[in-house]
Amino acid sequence: MVELGKKAPDFKLPTDGGGSVALRDLRGQKVVLYFYPKDDTPGCTTEACGFRDALPDFTKVTAVVIGVSKDSVARHDKFKGKHDLPFILGSDEDGKVCAAYGTWIEKSLYGRKYMGIDRATFLIDETGVLRGEWRKVKVKGHVEEVLEAARAL
Repeated sequence: MVELGKKAPDFKLPTDGGGSVALRDLRGQKVVLYFYPKDDTPGCTTEACGFRDALPDFTKVTAVVIGVSKDSVARHDKFKGKHDLPFILGSDEDGKVCAAYGTWIEKSLYGRKYMGIDRATFLIDETGVLRGEWRKVKVKGHVEEVLEAARAL
């Protein structure tokens, strides 16, 4: 699990476009790492488009945005293309990064229990230390809240 004020768990994930991203390679920049359940679903699309629209403001405070789900790289490519998403989408198909950040949880829908990604966002500073954490995120107003926290770092 992650803890505010401690080093964020390092990771390396395959990304859209056939690339990869590793937290250690982003030192010197703030990192907004957001976990979302599934590409191209209503809440996830709204959240992704919110980060897309605010990306110029995140760039001004030297913050990179990375979205993570268990979707494949191919699904990420389609999702990015459909919604013109200009930031990295990491594919955590084996769920190891979700587990490291505590976002792989038991959920319930209409009384049915299942495992899924808890919508969560983490703000990591330039040295790799966790400075902000949002769990069970409600999409409305979330991007603005994360941006304010990134500005305050």
